Amino acid sequence: MSEAEQPIPKSDLPTRFAMGVAMIAVASAAIYAPAIWSDGVLGVWPFRLLVFLAAAVMLVEWADMHRVARSWAYGGCTLLFVLLLGITELFYPGAQMDVGNVGGTWVPVVDVAAFGAAWIGAAIIVGAALILGLAARRTTMAGGFLYVALPSFALLVLHWTWFGIVFWVMIVTWATDICAYFAGRSIGGPKLAPRLSPNKTWAGLAGGMLGAGLCGYAASSFLQLGAPFSYLGAAMGAAAQGGDLYESWLKRRAGVKDSGTILPGHGGALDRLDGLLPVILLTFLLLAAGLWTG
Repeated sequence: MSEAEQPIPKSDLPTRFAMGVAMIAVASAAIYAPAIWSDGVLGVWPFRLLVFLAAAVMLVEWADMHRVARSWAYGGCTLLFVLLLGITELFYPGAQMDVGNVGGTWVPVVDVAAFGAAWIGAAIIVGAALILGLAARRTTMAGGFLYVALPSFALLVLHWTWFGIVFWVMIVTWATDICAYFAGRSIGGPKLAPRLSPNKTWAGLAGGMLGAGLCGYAASSFLQLGAPFSYLGAAMGAAAQGGDLYESWLKRRAGVKDSGTILPGHGGALDRLDGLLPVILLTFLLLAAGLWTG
């Protein structure tokens, strides 16, 4: 993710760059939609649909890597549709979303008690994963469903809480990817985990954490998030690269270079979003624990 599994041919760089810009633009527009449709009813749905589509693609890629029949992957996608869109709307109605803009001033208000419903939603997702795994007779299918569904649901809860938090999560992850990639390629040096990802270096790890720390602080200041978000960027950068290494391990076990081919120049959805998943979960836990109340 942050550093390519194989060196990228120069001819692929324009495609990679253009696709990266397009993905960032689409994600940013969907995240910011509640500020355009301030009643929240319409505003939440572009982002919710985008998250569902990304989760569905990731689940299919997971199933393909683990050689699970596509029929079970599509069944899992149906469960994702019901859970991510239905349960999220049940517990976190779009009409009640706090867009965080009062009189032109950003005023995010986080009610820690609101996260109680998220634990119920998480329990339902765990139950659905167990049923899917038993039906498919593949524990890997249950694991993949949890791997995709829990962070996706948590991201939707964060977006409902305040979309500015989602921007912070995305900026930190994007900064990690970009800075780790360029630091690793320009500095080189000792390998980080040669058995998992031969091209990843300690310089890339340090560059990714540094970039995430600086961008996380800048984003926190701009969005008026304050502590502890101002100081968590580097730690989240390390978590993002941990997620990247985990997916590299999965691909090595499966004997594939990329999780898919849906994104020209980038591979699959899992290749792009593997680092984002742990950052989402850690940010959710931070808010659910009451360590930030806006």
